[in-house]
Amino acid sequence: MTRRLLLSHLSLILLVLLALEVPFGVFYARSELSRFSHAAEQGAMTLAEVCEDKMEHGLTADLPELADAYGQRTGGTVLVADRRGVVLTDTAAHAMVGKDLSAEPDISSALHDHPVVGTRRVPPTDGEYLFVTVPGGSNASVACVVRTVYSLVPLKARVHTAWLVLAAAGLGVLAAASLIGFALARSITRPVRALERATAQLAEGRITDPPATDCGPPELRRLAASFTRTATRLQHLLQAQQAFASDVSHQLKSPLTSLRLRLENFEPHLAPCAQGSLDKALGELERLSRMVQGLLALARLENTEIRAEAADLSTVVADRAGIWTAFADEQQVEILVSGGTSVPVLVVPGALEQIIDNLLSNALRVSAPGTSVTLAVVNTPAQGGHAPLMAELHVIDQGPGMTEAERHRAFDRFWRAPHADHDGTGLGLALVRHLTRAGGGEVILEEAPGGGLDAVVRLRRADCGTQQDRLATTSDIDSAARSAPARRSAGVP
Repeated sequence: MTRRLLLSHLSLILLVLLALEVPFGVFYARSELSRFSHAAEQGAMTLAEVCEDKMEHGLTADLPELADAYGQRTGGTVLVADRRGVVLTDTAAHAMVGKDLSAEPDISSALHDHPVVGTRRVPPTDGEYLFVTVPGGSNASVACVVRTVYSLVPLKARVHTAWLVLAAAGLGVLAAASLIGFALARSITRPVRALERATAQLAEGRITDPPATDCGPPELRRLAASFTRTATRLQHLLQAQQAFASDVSHQLKSPLTSLRLRLENFEPHLAPCAQGSLDKALGELERLSRMVQGLLALARLENTEIRAEAADLSTVVADRAGIWTAFADEQQVEILVSGGTSVPVLVVPGALEQIIDNLLSNALRVSAPGTSVTLAVVNTPAQGGHAPLMAELHVIDQGPGMTEAERHRAFDRFWRAPHADHDGTGLGLALVRHLTRAGGGEVILEEAPGGGLDAVVRLRRADCGTQQDRLATTSDIDSAARSAPARRSAGVP
C-alpha cells in the first residue's frame, strides 16, 4: 500500500512537471532561435547599408576588411555581391571573387529587394546554419547584397543546457516529493499495518499487540477502535465457548456413567419380558455418550488453532487396518490394503488415525458378510504449476452405497441415510471433514466402481519434491475392489 500511495503521488508530481517544463523548454528553444535570427537580420541590414555607402563613394576596396571585421565580431561569415550578383568578397572563401551567384535563390530574392532568413544543413559537416541574405539599397537601385552565415551549434548547446537544467530541477523536485510522499504514505499505512498484525494475531487466537487508536488519519483511528472492540468481543465469545465445551465435557461424563450403572443394576430385578427394553435403553445411552463425545470433539477442533504436521499415510493406514482386522473378522469382512511404502502428508496431530477409524467404522457397519473394505493410497498429479502435490486415501466398501443427493448431505451433522439400520450419531463424517480441512485437505464421497461407496480423502504431500514412491493407481483400486469377492470365494486370504 505504501508503494501504491507513493507511486500515485509521484505520478501526479511527474505529470505536473512535464506539463510545466516541456512547454517551457520548447518555448525557450523557439524564442532563442527567433531572437538570434532577428539580431542576425538587423546586423546584416546594417552591414548592407555600410557596404552600399562604401560602393557609392568608390571605396569598394574597403569591403574585404569591413567584412572580416564584422565576421570576427559576430562569429559568422560574410559574403558581399554587387547589383549583378557577382561576388566582391567572401570571408569563408567558399565563393571566388568575381563568381556570379545571381542564380542562387537567396541572392536572387535579395536582388529583388526581398530579404531571406532561413536555416539549412551544409555538407560535408552536416551542421545546421542560419543564413541571412539582405539587399543593400531600395528596390529601384539595389547596390549590393550581403549574406551572413552563422553556425547554430552554440545556440543548440545553450538550449541543451537549459533542458538539462530543467531536468535537474525536475529530478530535484521529484526527490523532494518522494521523501515527502514516503513520509506521508508511511504515516497513513502505519495504522493499517498495525491492523494487519492484530488481525493475524486474532486468527491465531489471541491479540497481544492491539492497534493504536491515537495515530493516523481519523478514519483509520475509528477503524482501529472498532476493530479492537470487535476483537475483544470475539475473544470473550471464544473463551466462553471453550469454557462451555470444557464444562460440558466434565459435567456430562459423570451423570451419563452414573445413569448407565443404575440401568445395569436394574437388570437382575427385571422380568425377562422387560430385558429388551433395558437393552434398548442402554443402547440409546451409549449412542448419547458417543454423540456428546463427538460434539465436544468438534467444538474443540473448531475453537483451536492447530498447525499441520507431517505423517506417513501408508504407515498409519497399515497400522489402523491391523487394529480393525479383528473386528472385521467377527463380521466376516476382509480389509484389503494397497498403496506405497512411504507417503508423507500434512495433517493435524492425531487426525489421520481418527479419519481412518471413522471411515472404517462406517464402511464396516454397511458391509455384508463375505465382502471386503479396501484401503488404497493414490498419488495425485498436481493441477497446474503452483498447485501442491496431493495424496489420496480411498476407503471403498461394497455396501448399498448412496445416491448423489445423499452423498452431498452425508457430511451434515446428525444426518443419517434413510436406509441406515445402525445406531450411528451422524457426527463421524462431519468430524472427518473438519479434521481433513484443518490440514489443508478435502474429503468427498463417490460411487465405488463395483457398487458401494468410495470415501476419498485428499491430503497435501509433505515432501512435494519426489514422485518416485510406488503408489497404487486408480486402476489398481478398481481391480482390488472388484476382485475381492472372487478372492474370498477362492479361499485366498
